[in-house]
Amino acid sequence: MELEVDEAVGAPPAPEPQPGEVKRATTITTTVGLMRFAIKTAPQHTTWADMLEVFRAADEIELFDSGWTFDHFYPIFSDSTGPCLEGWVTLSALAQATRRLRVGVMVTGIHYRHPAVLANMAATLDVVSGGRLELGIGAGWNEEESGAYGIELGSPTARSDRLEEACAVITGLLSEETTDFNGRYFRLTAARCEPKPVQRPHPPICIGGLGERRTLRTAARWAQHWNFVGGTPEDFRYKREVLERHCAEIGRDRAEILLSSHVRYDPAGPKATADSAAALGAAGVELAIVQLPPPHRPDVLEPLAEALAPLA
Repeated sequence: MELEVDEAVGAPPAPEPQPGEVKRATTITTTVGLMRFAIKTAPQHTTWADMLEVFRAADEIELFDSGWTFDHFYPIFSDSTGPCLEGWVTLSALAQATRRLRVGVMVTGIHYRHPAVLANMAATLDVVSGGRLELGIGAGWNEEESGAYGIELGSPTARSDRLEEACAVITGLLSEETTDFNGRYFRLTAARCEPKPVQRPHPPICIGGLGERRTLRTAARWAQHWNFVGGTPEDFRYKREVLERHCAEIGRDRAEILLSSHVRYDPAGPKATADSAAALGAAGVELAIVQLPPPHRPDVLEPLAEALAPLA
């Protein structure tokens, strides 16, 4: 699960685009109907063989729209010395092993890779998957792995500023012939990204996080999908209202943004998991992403789909 820190008190507003900078890409319309469902297998404390079996099984179950990994180098909220497969390489392999599921990393810490590098990765994966990529990004939060690898994480304000700039860089490279950008963190000069992704103007951008002043405002401006990292229906409803206010301030229709939430697979079984999803659905969640704990087993998917089906 990707967590997003709340912004520092007194954080300045995100910088507005300056003349010559990349503007937000053409709106991608997200069709929202009844509740939809996805799975997530965090690639920690697991094996490649087990993850592969789960994704292949989910690909055969129509109820599941998408499958997700995460972007960490150490396991989180557990023994951090344990095994953890890299998220984007794992996702690329899973995309080749499936034919229908949309695939994504929930979500990529933007400080781990220069956004121009990430844009090229995203374009390539969208091509090789036949246009099935969901591009999940966030400001980053994991101090342990960032510090161990010497990757600068920065203050909450810096993370938010960097995410805002990265959104401009990524959407520009994925949708324009050339991109110029002159920011505090990133600078591009007549930069190209070829080939372009299959999905135009770019794969849907999912921004994950809870910060009310910065993250949700960035989502209102750039995202086609916002992910609530998890919590009560009341928490979700409140954060959704904050997102809606930010959308209203910039003149964007909130219905253009898909609303998702993590739902932990309940040890009590599929029915209890479906009950949790239903409560979030009543609060406005449109896509429930069920986190499957290790050991990852494909035999849980059919009973889970049966329990969730009445909500679809």
